[in-house]
Amino acid sequence: MASNEHPSAIAPTHRPSRAKPKGGPRAGGKHAESAPDAGGEDVVDTGHGPERRCVLSGDHGPRDGLIRLALGPDGTVAPDVRAKAGGRGAWIAVDRVALETAIAKGKLKGALARAFKTASFLIPDDLPAQIERALERAALDRLGLEARAGNLVTGSERIVDAARKGTVALLLHARDAAADGTRKLDQALRVGLDMEGTDTRGLVIPASRAILSMALGRENVVHIALVAPAAAARVSDALGRWRGFIGRNGSAEPCDTPSQGPSALRN
Repeated sequence: MASNEHPSAIAPTHRPSRAKPKGGPRAGGKHAESAPDAGGEDVVDTGHGPERRCVLSGDHGPRDGLIRLALGPDGTVAPDVRAKAGGRGAWIAVDRVALETAIAKGKLKGALARAFKTASFLIPDDLPAQIERALERAALDRLGLEARAGNLVTGSERIVDAARKGTVALLLHARDAAADGTRKLDQALRVGLDMEGTDTRGLVIPASRAILSMALGRENVVHIALVAPAAAARVSDALGRWRGFIGRNGSAEPCDTPSQGPSALRN
């Protein structure tokens, strides 16, 4: 986490770790052992709980940070971002560009053949687009759930009040939010966290105000403040997978209006 960021400014997001040799040494003298679980999926035991391994990169991490692919009854590969589908699955931890390259070069087909223990399956041409839509839906659904649970606030004045009190755990801006409104809330966030003079700010997410309004069932949702740390962590995880897949995880993201400046999920 950056030194200029208060622990509650941005909730943590799980990130896959670079793969270690099977059974090789890890920090603290631990060893990472790889073995299939009951469903035949590759699970890495790091000594801190089971992790899933990406079939393309070999990276591993908590399942909430990877994307599961499942084999449907008709033999078609489909995204299972909530990891609810039965049967054998495979996990990936690459972004959309890398996945499209792996599909074009036949690497995904080979990796899935090993994971599924069969070559009788179909990878749809629009699999990357399906995954992106599924991750977007999962993130928006999570925001909707937290809204219904009372874990977030909307409306600039309510957010400013919460931010200045230091109770905002995660601040989000729609991609088409106005520059002046975004700056006002970011400044309130810094005041509440006693971090004036730093570049700590909210996160611009890849969704318009119209989409956010529909997701939350409220009118004109431009900014969102998560005020419960646990809820902020859940939303951050969902957004992290979505942004990571489309290539915006942890990097500066230009806003729609050039004068608005960059917004980033700080690490």
